[in-house]
Amino acid sequence: MSQPPQYPNGEPHPYQQPTRPQQPPAYGVAQPYPGQPYPGPPYQGQPYPGQAAPYAPPRSSGSPVGAFFLGFAVSLVVAAIYSAIFVFTFGDHRSRGGVHTLYLAHALVNGAAVGLLVGLVGRRSPGAWIAGAVVAALGAFFGYANAVPFLVLRDSGADGLRFMLEHEPFGPAKAWWGGWDGSEWISLAGLAIAALAAWGIAFLTGRNRR
Repeated sequence: MSQPPQYPNGEPHPYQQPTRPQQPPAYGVAQPYPGQPYPGPPYQGQPYPGQAAPYAPPRSSGSPVGAFFLGFAVSLVVAAIYSAIFVFTFGDHRSRGGVHTLYLAHALVNGAAVGLLVGLVGRRSPGAWIAGAVVAALGAFFGYANAVPFLVLRDSGADGLRFMLEHEPFGPAKAWWGGWDGSEWISLAGLAIAALAAWGIAFLTGRNRR
């Protein structure tokens, strides 16, 4: 066996070290070139082909804007149906309790319809849930207020409607707030029912969707 070159004093030459025997390359692992540091084992956290990366962004939480406009459109439709029912069924024979019951039922239906669609479209967005509650409350109010001009038109004709618009432009809002003595709490209860129904159903529907 040959000895490595040495200095005259017997010390080995620093740049003439014996070469190490090369190990057979491992299957599927690239070997470094001579003089290149060994890169080490492959990163264990790398995903397999087709596997989602661990740092992938979370999925979309829904469309709050789309949920708002869809809930607004549905609230308008439900309010228009309630206004039509109110106008065609209102009369002296209808009791005060019947008017209140119809108003509260409309508030509940309006809130439920808005909440369901807001939850399906907005999903887990709290902003969409809150927007749906506001839209449902407004639908409960305008459903009653919009029925008043048509009721005046039915009973008093175009002249009565023109008089109301000229002298009582806020007459529909006043009728909603106090059509009868002591009915203010019914008006507020309708807003609360619509808002709570919309928020609750949107929460229950949206939290189970991804």
